[in-house]
Amino acid sequence: QVQLVESGGGLVQPGGSLRLSCASSTSTLSLLNMEWHRQTPGNEREFVARIATTSRTNYADSVRGRFTISRDNVKNTVYLRMNNLKPDDTAVYYCKASSARSGSDYWGQGTQVTVSS
Repeated sequence: QVQLVESGGGLVQPGGSLRLSCASSTSTLSLLNMEWHRQTPGNEREFVARIATTSRTNYADSVRGRFTISRDNVKNTVYLRMNNLKPDDTAVYYCKASSARSGSDYWGQGTQVTVSS
């Protein structure tokens, strides 16, 4: 069982920046593919960014060039750096861990990001 705890959300003005963190309970984060997703009320959760065990990254078109996902396998933490934030980025952001070995997925509880002037 892998527990994930997100932090770093908050209120920011348009054009501002935030860095989200996802701390994992496992000491083997290097074996997990990690993703960030987000969700707004009444909508399905949507993919934001992914970083594989190889450190290869993928991004949703809506955030590419503004968001950067990274991982620190020593600290067992994944980050999402968000720059040039827009009101449309307002959502609850969730961290997800996927184990290719077990086929299991794990989710954090989410952290709220609000972009507003």
